[in-house]
Amino acid sequence: MTDLTASILSTPNGQRGAGARIAVLLILAVTALGLAWFWEMPDFARKALIAAGASTILVTAWLALRLRRQRGVKGQVRDLLSGFIEKDATPSFVTDDDGLIQARNLAASERFSGTQDQTLAATLRAIFGNPSAVLYRLQVRSRLEGNAREDIVTRRGHIRLSVHTLGSDAFLWRVEDISDRSAAASRADTLPLPMLTIGRGGAILFMNEAARSFIGSRVKSLDRLFVQMPYRVDEINHVTVADGAAPAIIVELASGPGRQELFLIPVKGKIEKGHSPDFATLPVAMMRLSPTGRILDTNRMAQDLIGGPVEPDTSLEQLMQGLGRPIPDWLSQALDETAAPRSEFLRLSGRDREVFVQVTLSPITNHGEKGLIAVLNDATELKTLEAQFVQSQKMQAVGQLAGGVAHDFNNLLTAISGHCDLLLLRHDHGDPDYGDLVQINQNANRAAALVSQLLAFSRKQTLRPEVLDLRDTLSDLIHLLNRLVGEKVTLTLSHDPALKSVRADKRQLEQVLMNLVVNARDAMPKGGEIRIETEVITLNEPLERDRATLPGGEYVTVKVRDEGIGIEPNKLQKIFEPFYTTKRTGEGTGLGLSTVYGIVKQTGGYIFVDSVLGKGTEFTLYFPAFQARQLPPAPEAVVRDKSADRYNGGVVLLVEDEAPVRAFASRALRLRGYTVLEADSAEDALRLLEDPDLTVDVFVTDVVMPGLDGPTWVRQALAERPQVRVVFVSGYSEGAFGDSEADIPNSVFLPKPFSLNQLTETVQQQLH
Repeated sequence: MTDLTASILSTPNGQRGAGARIAVLLILAVTALGLAWFWEMPDFARKALIAAGASTILVTAWLALRLRRQRGVKGQVRDLLSGFIEKDATPSFVTDDDGLIQARNLAASERFSGTQDQTLAATLRAIFGNPSAVLYRLQVRSRLEGNAREDIVTRRGHIRLSVHTLGSDAFLWRVEDISDRSAAASRADTLPLPMLTIGRGGAILFMNEAARSFIGSRVKSLDRLFVQMPYRVDEINHVTVADGAAPAIIVELASGPGRQELFLIPVKGKIEKGHSPDFATLPVAMMRLSPTGRILDTNRMAQDLIGGPVEPDTSLEQLMQGLGRPIPDWLSQALDETAAPRSEFLRLSGRDREVFVQVTLSPITNHGEKGLIAVLNDATELKTLEAQFVQSQKMQAVGQLAGGVAHDFNNLLTAISGHCDLLLLRHDHGDPDYGDLVQINQNANRAAALVSQLLAFSRKQTLRPEVLDLRDTLSDLIHLLNRLVGEKVTLTLSHDPALKSVRADKRQLEQVLMNLVVNARDAMPKGGEIRIETEVITLNEPLERDRATLPGGEYVTVKVRDEGIGIEPNKLQKIFEPFYTTKRTGEGTGLGLSTVYGIVKQTGGYIFVDSVLGKGTEFTLYFPAFQARQLPPAPEAVVRDKSADRYNGGVVLLVEDEAPVRAFASRALRLRGYTVLEADSAEDALRLLEDPDLTVDVFVTDVVMPGLDGPTWVRQALAERPQVRVVFVSGYSEGAFGDSEADIPNSVFLPKPFSLNQLTETVQQQLH
């Protein structure tokens, strides 16, 4: 039993008194019966004593039974109460009438582990000043009402001190933190203006960070803060700071019962006697507002922040927007003096660039008229970082969505084009349906090209990297580019004589250049020059630009420069977003530059843009220069009989969860003479392979499937059948499943959508 439990379970004086009365009555009854039995007396007297003794015994028995029942009920109540308080997460103390601590629960022992004081006042002195007066006041109220409580502001936040009487000479105290008010204190701590919370007797209960920085230390009372007391509201007072005294204007706000808040507005420069500083010279951006939100005055720093003087009768609603709720409702809430000041982020209206301000409203009374003081703080950088984070999350989500959609479309296109190939095998050129089948096949290929754009944006397309000389690539592409730009636009090439090679997918790189040239052409409706320049640069140290860091090394740069209308600065950060376009409605899809960005990033490069309105735009692409490595000698060519290259059969295990794709692939392979075993999941494939008599030459498997994926089940199967060749197929790119395929021997990758010939030739190459 703990001290706290013992103190609560102790027998009250009332119950001890009742037991004593029962004992006295019992003694009297026994005395009366004894006298009647042993003492010589008249018969009527003996009968009277016997009757009195018997009555007393009955009354005593009734009182004893009643006391027993009361003790049982009160015992149960005390047991419940002691268990609740002992396990309560709120620190609790039991004290006597003099404030000496008789017991404390586990939470109190942990909270005040650093002090071993015998009195509650000494224990609480660690969290707020002068606790004796508060404890005495609460104890007197508790004697009258049975309980009492009071909220107290401390330098660490707000606490609630409550007391309950325990009998006639004991008290139960609870010390409870108030989290919501501490949150308000944390908001006040972020205000750029010095603020104090004052309690009874001039005790300083709270100082925000700006106040501690201005004063230089933590001050506990007003008489140590102000040079002259009492301080004067709405006038200049001299405040004691680290290096002497500093002038400051005092603004007083009522914050709650027994406390108030003071704002200190520092005044710079020398203040002559009898002279008040101009509101315009205050070193904090501030505005005076009417209760309806009309701007009455702005100081110089506020004008610099909002872009100049404010026209007369301008309201805050006209100047700022983006609150998310009606501004008049916010102003009405701010006029409530009992509410703590709260900051809101708003966007300035009518600016050429986005400017965000943090606005903190505080109510004031000037000559009997209510109003508001708005303290402004530039929050553009903070909101820009927040927007960049949100944008990166959105781009990642859209990229995952685009990759998933493209994967599903590739499965559909594989089935469409594959079954179309099967139909074409049964129709010759003279068949009336042959032309329709060719159209279906061609449109399926066009759809595959559109899907490749989605995969390029999500960086999950299938790349075929090769070593390229950009001079040769541009030379092959220049004729097509000249036809794209038309007669009004001149296309000029300029190459570095010592240009190095890059490793990239030629088809995708051509797509990047065509998209950039078409955008440059559209930016010059009256014609002009598009210049493409290539150059080798060496970065001796990492280059940081536009939230990207380029490692040091050699790079091949490609610059596409036009003389067009340029791009507005506030739109530059959005041009690589999907479905965002600066062109007129109907002239752009918004996928061109997002596709360019995806291809360049998947290739391992970087892309940046510079633009000046009215002068033009320049896109700069950075590709790592290809470093030639010593290649192993090519193996001697083995001369084989050409008849061996024809389809001569074999056993293929086809694993594909999409039924239309599996149906096409199995029919295509059987037409070429292969024996095909089908499975719609990796688990089914592994069950088929449990037969030791089953011979399989090639695994053809999808990569992404429910349950086990392709590389995982193939790795398990190869442990028992290491000689089997593998063909992976997927609607994603080859690198979409990491390095899983790299450590699987004798494996190749075939991207979807694939044709009948591509599938059968890939399987044939794996067999021979």
